[in-house]
Amino acid sequence: MKTIYIVRHAKSGWENAQTEDFDRTLNEKGMKAAPFMAALLKEKDVHPDLVFSSPANRAITTAELFCDILGYPKEKIRQQIEIYEGISGHLLNIVQQIPDNCKTVMIFGHNPTLTDFSNQLTGDHFDNLVPGGVVRIDMNITFWKDAAPGTGKTVWYEFPQKNQ
Repeated sequence: MKTIYIVRHAKSGWENAQTEDFDRTLNEKGMKAAPFMAALLKEKDVHPDLVFSSPANRAITTAELFCDILGYPKEKIRQQIEIYEGISGHLLNIVQQIPDNCKTVMIFGHNPTLTDFSNQLTGDHFDNLVPGGVVRIDMNITFWKDAAPGTGKTVWYEFPQKNQ
């Protein structure tokens, strides 16, 4: 069994019109929601073996806030530009190359890519993963290279508004 947690970055803003999309920061709501959601995962006894993140500011900040609470070393977060680039097939390639000794993985990124990827893996139809939302997907596979469309099962979907 392999488990993936798909995490959309927490709420960000456009406070400064000069800021490039890549450099956008979490807003006040996002800075509260990310630790809140991480604490919820800690209560669910989530312990990632490997964490991937888009290197975009809002995604990596979300990942670091989660890792602080979950006890995962921030310096071990694997930043992958492919997560930012917005092609769900790139996420599948990343997943298929995960070392098989890793059982639980987290991926922090952006929409619509994360929604598309979750739907692709599970065959479900999420309309939109909200900012700060987390989907747990279990796959009954032994090797990550066997991850493919339809091999995942949605176990749960949690998001800040649902839990506050």
